[in-house]
Amino acid sequence: YSLTEWNILSQQSSFVGLENYRDILFENPEFWEVLRNSLVFAAGLVPLNVALALVLALALNRAFHGVIVFRTMFFAPVVTAGAAWAIVWTFLLQKESGGINQMLALVGIDGPNWLRQPDWAMFSVIVTRVLKNVGLNMILYLAALQTIPRDYAEAATLDGAGRWHIFRHLTWPMLAPTTLVIRIVTVVGSLKVFDHIYLMTGGGP
Repeated sequence: YSLTEWNILSQQSSFVGLENYRDILFENPEFWEVLRNSLVFAAGLVPLNVALALVLALALNRAFHGVIVFRTMFFAPVVTAGAAWAIVWTFLLQKESGGINQMLALVGIDGPNWLRQPDWAMFSVIVTRVLKNVGLNMILYLAALQTIPRDYAEAATLDGAGRWHIFRHLTWPMLAPTTLVIRIVTVVGSLKVFDHIYLMTGGGP
């Protein structure tokens, strides 16, 4: 496909060799900007998504009243339509009438124009995308945490290890295979996002 020129309407194609590559690498200045923005988006989304998913999984991997409700609440955005999610956040992040800025105004903070300023626009689409998909990674971490035998943590506690040492030297290493899968899936997903960003920023300032 990349070596041909297609007419979408007539479904006819012609061989053009490396012309498409020459055009995109040397004649289209937008390509490099788009590539940079895609990498910045992925670099911001992946660590934030993985870290938040792990924190939520650790917090919800225990028995307390309402734990099922909280798990459902954090997973619900995953099954919400992407277009609907983006449109709702577009309204919430408006400059004057948006819910976020109205809440900030209550404490005397003049919120920025989230989706029209370049730095804030990137930040906004990253955070809203993280909130959209973090529930899936949270479930994967929860499943992995529940496969770790409790005997290990109990033995470490008897040896005098604190919670941080148990997490750092026991829990985190045993989550390594799950973390690898989550990172790969999240990186791939972050490089395929189009509708979310387009609906919120129209392509971005």
